[in-house]
Amino acid sequence: MPMPPRAPRAAALVSFVVLAASLPGCGDDKGEGHEDLSRQRLSWSDCPVPDEAQGAGRAPTAAAGGGRWQCTTMKAPRDWDEPRGETIDLALVRATTTGTEKGRIGSLIFNFGGPGGSGVSALPSFGDQYAKLRTRYDLVSFDPRGVGASAPVICQNGRQLDAHFQQDATPDNAAERTALLDNTRDFNSSCAKNSGAMLPHVRTTDAARDLDLMRRVLGDAKLYYFGISYGTELGGVYAHLFPRRVGRAVLDAVVDPSRSSEQGALGQARGFQLALDNFAEDCAGRREECPLGDSAAEVESRMVALLKRLDRRPLPGALPRRLTQTAALNGIAQSLYSKDFWDYLIQGLQEAYDGRGQTLMLLSDAMNGRNPNGSYSNIQAANMAINCSDEKARYSVADVRHRLPAFRRAAPLFGEYLAWGMLGCTDWPVPGAADHPEVSAPGAPPILVVGNTGDPATPYEGTHRMARALGKGVGVELTYRGQGHGSYDSGDACVRATVDEYLLAGRVPRSGKVCG
Repeated sequence: MPMPPRAPRAAALVSFVVLAASLPGCGDDKGEGHEDLSRQRLSWSDCPVPDEAQGAGRAPTAAAGGGRWQCTTMKAPRDWDEPRGETIDLALVRATTTGTEKGRIGSLIFNFGGPGGSGVSALPSFGDQYAKLRTRYDLVSFDPRGVGASAPVICQNGRQLDAHFQQDATPDNAAERTALLDNTRDFNSSCAKNSGAMLPHVRTTDAARDLDLMRRVLGDAKLYYFGISYGTELGGVYAHLFPRRVGRAVLDAVVDPSRSSEQGALGQARGFQLALDNFAEDCAGRREECPLGDSAAEVESRMVALLKRLDRRPLPGALPRRLTQTAALNGIAQSLYSKDFWDYLIQGLQEAYDGRGQTLMLLSDAMNGRNPNGSYSNIQAANMAINCSDEKARYSVADVRHRLPAFRRAAPLFGEYLAWGMLGCTDWPVPGAADHPEVSAPGAPPILVVGNTGDPATPYEGTHRMARALGKGVGVELTYRGQGHGSYDSGDACVRATVDEYLLAGRVPRSGKVCG
């Protein structure tokens, strides 16, 4: 399944930007200042154990279908305005094609979203989902700059992050609002103290230029790309910067490029509410497996009542930490990313109604990137750094209070949480670039844009808007009528066949095709 974006606090539907005209080499025929770096040779070898910033765990070894996962690093300019200056190392992973050299198309590069998710950890975990694509491609992913093992943004240690995530993220009075703002400022100042040199260089435009350098170093004349969630934003930005260098690209679980950060957060509130409604309806229809209420309304009303109780009196969670209202909201959101997680939500709610918060706490930990040893991946630090560098808007407490009624109407459970999350970039040490990204890509070949009608994190409406923004004859829409975040990894046969035929044979489906 795709890497989830940070939700709901720093929503995935946050705006990104390309100020193409103001950057050197923003067109297809310019920007060759990295000529020397494009001639670097990569030295592939067995992958090391993922470090804490990547999420820890075991080293990937055997790849499904044969062969082994291999890892390497690629040098890129730290500052693309000074392409011959200081460099950083970007971590890459691959599984070479299972097909013949004659049938090989090139490298298919994946970005699994976040922003802030480690592709080096994600691709081996989900690689069996892409076995058919491997018959004609090397499967490749990477840790984008600021993420995982690629010059990671580090803000706070595990003990500090435990305290950070125990905060009350839906303040009810002046004292709680002050505490939330102070907590946010402490986190942001920690990022500046520990990673200040990297913070100005983690915008999506920087990652798109890394992607083009990667294409050249891997030996491909065109980019073959599979972007999921935030990865769709990165793919759209790349297509805008380098339209004639696009080969075939799939954008699945689409970030809406037309919305401001506030509009994106409100849209995500509606998306999570839709997913919650779908869960509650399903639960009420199978009382034996899901004894949480006799109707969808009762299922949801009990959850609302639980959260109100937790605001007053947290439950024992993963000791010594307690299940707060914020942690429970995080855990519920995590479980709505996939229908496969609904059983965990049922278990977690049953436990919480009985006075125990362990399962919901573990779901919250998964959302926040907490490792079993108490350390954290850097997904949240990188997420904040990329979002706040891309997004121009900065909100005050007064701004949020003014907008709270609209968020509450959109999502009784998640609305306030998402609204207060807009404070995340307050006092960020690097200015944001613009209100929303530029993804128009005249001259690019058809790009397949895939949307799921039940997606909580990247609502379906963004699919059409991305396709339209890419331009006439470029964005090709494919709809999946399903549940969860993303479409290809749902396993739907129609979606799989359509995407596979496009990537493997270049067959472009009719725009507007519907699966599921």
